[in-house]
Amino acid sequence: MVPDRRTLQRWGRYADAITRWEHITGRPAPAPALLNDADGPRPAPAYVEWLMGLPNGWVTDSDDLTQNQQITALGNGVLPLRAVSALSLLAA
Repeated sequence: MVPDRRTLQRWGRYADAITRWEHITGRPAPAPALLNDADGPRPAPAYVEWLMGLPNGWVTDSDDLTQNQQITALGNGVLPLRAVSALSLLAA
């Protein structure tokens, strides 16, 4: 997979990794940051969710969680692929 010019402009040196993960997940990368004039850019929960390989909306479709709570939940989560690997090692 070779990133196209638009992908290179958007992601810079991370374009190869983003393109690879888009191919693996079958989903385009969401915007990486939420822009806020008062606080500056913050990580976008949907992007973190995508990076972790979670299904769309796994955390972000909750109307009960604020964006800060979503980021906290994602940050305290376990990557599914790592969990599978750990459980496989423990079972062996």
